Amino acid sequence: MREWREEGSPMVARWDGAVDQYAITVARVQRGGFSDPRKEVLVTIYFYGADEVPYGCLSNFSDHGFDLDGLWWPTSEHYFQAQKFAGTRHADLVRRARTPLRAAELGRDASKPLRRDWERVKDDVMRRAVAAKFRAHGDIREILLSTGDEELVEDTTADHYWGRGRTGNGKNMLGKILMRTRGRLRAERAEVHGGDGRPGR
Repeated sequence: MREWREEGSPMVARWDGAVDQYAITVARVQRGGFSDPRKEVLVTIYFYGADEVPYGCLSNFSDHGFDLDGLWWPTSEHYFQAQKFAGTRHADLVRRARTPLRAAELGRDASKPLRRDWERVKDDVMRRAVAAKFRAHGDIREILLSTGDEELVEDTTADHYWGRGRTGNGKNMLGKILMRTRGRLRAERAEVHGGDGRPGR
């Protein structure tokens, strides 16, 4: 979902639909006009569920596996949760979990001690997982690049660190990592094909 407020306007619009389509619903807070949202207007894309179209692929639960560290990971959630216990049998149990939800449950098992440096390395673990995922799948790479310079926010009230959090002012680290990944992929494309690597408008 894309949401924006035009500068100087009391109206909020929500933009749903496929990447190349504009299915626009305008919530009018007050009477008045609203200009074309395809113009240069700041937009925030909120994502959460892996089954949402088209931005479900931004979720760590999306069904997009990849090879990393010499192993196959069914989702980025599997990789992230397993790295909490790197080098242990429990890490392999997490990797083999049937679903990302089960991987998350195993990764949050309070009876299993986390690696000592987890708080220091967890952001880098997430960066590696997200980068590997989008490099492995051209279709979702195009979706990520199609978001241009728009802000990406994980729309969860349950996680103040990785998402927007209950107050809406969370750190949104997953969104920030996705945006950094988008920038790197864009730069790599520009090196190969020339230009700035941005999708055509």
